[in-house]
Amino acid sequence: MKKLLIVTFLLIVSLKADDITITGTVVSDGQKMIGSRYMGYIKKVFVKIGDKVKREDPLYEMESAEFDIMKSQADLMLEQSKIVVEFWRKRLQNINKRKNRFKNRKNIPMMDIDDLDAQAENVSAMLDSAQVLVKQASIKAKQMATIFNYLKMKAPSDGVIVRRNIKPGDMVMPGMLTIMMVDTQDLEIDASVSESIIAQVKVGEKLTVSIPSIKYKTIGTIKAIVPDANPMTHKIRMRISFDKGDHNVFPGMYAKVVIKEKK
Repeated sequence: MKKLLIVTFLLIVSLKADDITITGTVVSDGQKMIGSRYMGYIKKVFVKIGDKVKREDPLYEMESAEFDIMKSQADLMLEQSKIVVEFWRKRLQNINKRKNRFKNRKNIPMMDIDDLDAQAENVSAMLDSAQVLVKQASIKAKQMATIFNYLKMKAPSDGVIVRRNIKPGDMVMPGMLTIMMVDTQDLEIDASVSESIIAQVKVGEKLTVSIPSIKYKTIGTIKAIVPDANPMTHKIRMRISFDKGDHNVFPGMYAKVVIKEKK
């Protein structure tokens, strides 16, 4: 009996020896680093670390007094330039009507016709200039509308807030990181393997992955194999995609990956 138990134990050990277990970390493939595009003061912050947000949910709002004035000026310039265009258009229409009436009459002095042609040419030039102003004012108004949208920052996608560097009253500068969020749906496992076993894996291969903390096990797929950033470690990094289902899997969790040794 004792001999039988020893043999069974050795068989189990020999079977386990064919499996290579490596460790990794759950990472998000959808990390979003949200920065400010303009200088200004923070008016409101709607989220805190750990909050789950949906796409288009408000994140924070900047003071808009100065931008309100600039936007109003841009809108006013656009309206005024449209009024000027309409004025010169009607003026040109009236001149053209007079020219048409003269054509139906006899014995009209050539000087009068030449005078109307000159007026029409001048008015047409003024109309073209006014239309250019409308285009420029329209571009300026759209730019201010875009800036105004960035004063009320919204979430670019679903995710979880993992970092918040702002609070009401803070001044932010262009390019400053304000909020970092990660996508908790598109998760992967980042793991490093020794170069001695790199021949055992390939892109597209199925592997058994597990998250010990929540006792979750599933099948993952090797998405990419890339050299490690540090050549002294002689390690190769793997990115393994997997389906977390309805389980509470978050970036930063400890993971295990089982590689079947090929003979």
